[in-house]
Amino acid sequence: MSDGDIRTEDMRCGFAALVGAPNAGKSTLLNQLVGAKVSIVSRKAQTTRALVRGIIIEGAAQIILVDTPGIFAPKRRLDRAMVASALSGASDADVAALLVDARKGADEETLAILPRLSETRAPKLLVLNKIDLVPRDSLLALAARLNEAAKFDETFMISALNGDGVGKLRARFAALMPPSHWLYPEDQLSDAPLRILASEITREKLFERLHDELPYQSTVETFSWTNQKDGSARIEQTIFVARDGQKKIVIGEGGRTIKAIGQAARKEIAEAAEQKVHLFLFVKVRENWADDPERYREMRLEFPKDE
Repeated sequence: MSDGDIRTEDMRCGFAALVGAPNAGKSTLLNQLVGAKVSIVSRKAQTTRALVRGIIIEGAAQIILVDTPGIFAPKRRLDRAMVASALSGASDADVAALLVDARKGADEETLAILPRLSETRAPKLLVLNKIDLVPRDSLLALAARLNEAAKFDETFMISALNGDGVGKLRARFAALMPPSHWLYPEDQLSDAPLRILASEITREKLFERLHDELPYQSTVETFSWTNQKDGSARIEQTIFVARDGQKKIVIGEGGRTIKAIGQAARKEIAEAAEQKVHLFLFVKVRENWADDPERYREMRLEFPKDE
C-alpha cells in the first residue's frame, strides 16, 4: 500500500521507544520490525550508543521506532550520555515498550528501570523477549511479577530473533500512533544518514572481533564518502582508540585484524548502500575522545557536563 492509496484523514504517525537493560534484544527487535538492518547487534552489552530510529509502515500508520541505548548504572561520561539518551527517548515517545530478556527475568537492571518508566505518560507495554528459550510457566510468572511492580497497559511475548509474536506488537504500535501526516517518505527505513550507519557497522565488527574493554574505548567515524563515476563509493573511516597499545590490537599481526574487520564491514555497508563499496580504515590514538563534544555530535548524543 502506498501513501497515495491512503486518505489523509486516516493517516497516523508517531514514535515508539524500545527501552530496556543492556542486551535485552532491542536492536534485534528493531531490525526485525523494519525488515532490514538499521541498528547494530552484538552479544556484548551496551553496543547501541546513539538513538537509532527505524521507520515502518503498518496500514495507514507510520511508526518511527526508537532503539535506545540500554539503561544501566553509568560510570563514565559516555555512559551518562547513553542513559540520558535512552530516558529521553522513552519520555518523548507516543508509546514506550520495555523489552525484558526472559532468561534473565526481573534482574536488578530491569527493576531499576521501572520507576523511571513510570514517569512517562505514554502507554507502556511490557515485552518479554527470547520466549523460545524459557518454559511457559516461568514466562507467566515473570509477566505477573513485572505487572505487579509497574502499571503496564499490555504484555507481549516475542522472540525478536525469529519473529514470533512480533507481528502482533507491530500492529499494536500502529494502533497507538496519533492522527498525523507521515514524517518520512514511504520507502525510507531509517533517519540515520548512511555515513552514520556505515560507522556503526564497522564498530559492530570491532565488537565481534575484539575482546575485553577495547571496543568500549573505541569509536568509528566516517570521514569521507565519495561516489565514483562507476557507481561505487569510496569510503574512508577512522577508528579512534584511547591508547597506542589498543591501536596495535586493532591492526593485528601483519594487519590481519583490521583487514578482517574491513572485509566484514565493507560487505554489510555495500548491502545497506545498495552499491559497490571501497572501504579504507585508519586507526588513530586519541586519548580523550570520550571527552570530546564533537564525537558526541557524531553519535547524535547530548554532551553531558562534568558532575
